Parts: sequence; C-alpha cells; structure tokens
Amino acid sequence: MQLEVTGEIWHWRGPAPYHFVTVPEPESAAIKGVASAVTYGWGMIPVEVSTGGTSWVTALWPKDGLYVVPLRKWVREAEGVELGDTITVRLTVLPPR
Repeated sequence: MQLEVTGEIWHWRGPAPYHFVTVPEPESAAIKGVASAVTYGWGMIPVEVSTGGTSWVTALWPKDGLYVVPLRKWVREAEGVELGDTITVRLTVLPPR
C-alpha cells in the first residue's frame, strides 16, 4: 500500500519528545484496514517514508484514532523543515519483519 499525505509538522513534548505529521482520516482508515496483517505490536505500522529527497524506514504510531509519522531531527534538518511547516510525505506500508 502506498499513500501520499500532506500535513503540518507538530511537536509532542512527552517523555521522549518527537515531531510528527498526522495522517488524515481517509488515509488512516485505509491503513487500519491492513493493520492486523502488518503491525508488529502496540499498533505500530512499519513504513518507508519519503519527503523531498529524503527517505527512511520507521513506524506509524496510532494516536487519537489516526496515525502519525515521526520526523527525526536528521530528517527535518536534511529537508530544511521545522515546527509548523506543511510537508507532503509518501508512505509505503511494509510487511512485518
């Protein structure tokens, strides 16, 4: 499954702070449809993500009935994006390892 989503970068200040982009409801619903076949636990969905010229492998996190894409610092620096910017990410859902 491949999806392209656009969203604003936001920051969660939990015990391990992260920056995220939220996957909108229609795309989150599509991911939920395959979640049981690909999750490796805790609802995490393995994906390959790309934005601009940067690609990486990570996992989508479930949050408030949707999924969120974590954006590590090195990704934000490589793409010159920051909190509040709107970006487009391409997601490829991967089979579990």
